[in-house]
Amino acid sequence: MNKENLSSPEYFLIVGFSGIPQLQIPLFVAFLIVYLLTLVGNLLILTTTYSNSHRHTPMYFFLTHLSFLYICYVTVLFPQLLAHFFLDGIKVSFTECLLQLFFFLGMVTVEVLILTVMAYDRYVAICNPLHYTTIMSKAVCMWLAAGSWGVGLINAVPHIVFVSKLSFCNSHIIDHFFCDLTALLKISCSGTFNNEALIYISGVVIGITSFILIIISYSKVAASIMKIKSKSGKDKALSTCASHLTVVVLFFASLCSMYMRPTSTYSTTDNKIMSLSYVAVTPLCNPIIYCLKNTEFKKALRKASLIMILQIRCIISKC
Repeated sequence: MNKENLSSPEYFLIVGFSGIPQLQIPLFVAFLIVYLLTLVGNLLILTTTYSNSHRHTPMYFFLTHLSFLYICYVTVLFPQLLAHFFLDGIKVSFTECLLQLFFFLGMVTVEVLILTVMAYDRYVAICNPLHYTTIMSKAVCMWLAAGSWGVGLINAVPHIVFVSKLSFCNSHIIDHFFCDLTALLKISCSGTFNNEALIYISGVVIGITSFILIIISYSKVAASIMKIKSKSGKDKALSTCASHLTVVVLFFASLCSMYMRPTSTYSTTDNKIMSLSYVAVTPLCNPIIYCLKNTEFKKALRKASLIMILQIRCIISKC
């Protein structure tokens, strides 16, 4: 096939994990379990929060957005990932590939912004508790959430436009389990300077800036906690921050190691492993972390589970 024909491919072939056939079944079972646990865990957070009026606070409001985001994550990526274990490769059109990339990049940015807003919420709650309800009013929370989703999806647009202008005359085989930005840049025969520059600009303007704001928020939170004299007061303040901080560390560590480096250093195997860390591990850990570290949420979850069991028994007894 000549260079001109491959410059605008009709489809990409995503090979996934087909290079390790001996692990196909174990990996399929493992990823299926992760997928189901992620869905169930984050759905539990949503239902537990909305079924309990005492959980209708800014912290839980943003947590539901984070859980909904993770459900979208796995729904966009995991069905295709699981299909790889039964096929040698999956063909996706150029448009479908760009669409998947758009939603993925958009959701990554939304996650960065939601995590930043949650850090600000913890700062206001601990450092300025008397004005917490005024500062973090329902209207403000709605605007912060809507802004995070809006900016996140808008930020994905220039990346998609730049990728759509690339030529793929060397190959149309994506050695990844989804249409990842780095994998597409790797197989392009065009100059990718503009794409890489845009990655760094987005990383600095949104990613690094958000991370700095999170650090500032928690620095002030730490200073306020140190002033609390009672051990119970310190423990309560720490418990409301520990879950969020754990998710932040997991997310930013994997994201920076994946995108904030030159294309020439990309390794397909390393890319797949690091991609799994934020595609699978972080969404799965979100409900586990919040359930284990947040005492209030554990109580609410037990109460919601008890109500659900009683309702199921009631339905069965009527039958």
